[in-house]
Amino acid sequence: MYFRDYMNDNPSIAKECEKPKLSLGKPYEHDRDGYTNAKTEFIKTYTNLAKQVYLGRYDNR
Repeated sequence: MYFRDYMNDNPSIAKECEKPKLSLGKPYEHDRDGYTNAKTEFIKTYTNLAKQVYLGRYDNR
């Protein structure tokens, strides 16, 4: 939820998210784990940032 909401609230960052997806699609076409590992750092970075931005937003769910 954090990552999704942060991307929705920050379209320029969401656009940056497309770059790794597009560049990694072909090289990892038959390697789902490799694809996931290659984009993990990007996702972790923005998920952690989103947790700081939305601190407390999801506490009551």
